[in-house]
Amino acid sequence: MNGSIAIDFRNPKIIRKMGIDALTKELGPVGMAYFIQQYDRGEGDYTAEREELLADVTMESLMDELKAIRQRK
Repeated sequence: MNGSIAIDFRNPKIIRKMGIDALTKELGPVGMAYFIQQYDRGEGDYTAEREELLADVTMESLMDELKAIRQRK
């Protein structure tokens, strides 16, 4: 990190990027990912939530939505 550059430590995006960059430099990309996983476990039951959210979604409905989006462009 260059000492002559002012850093806005109140900006979470900047701090997050600098932290990820530092971890990647020291641990490599795989080590950085394992480190981050230790602190970002998430919450809830993703599988149950996914099943509930996607209960009515079919391949046909996805294709219909995609066609509609393409027609609007």
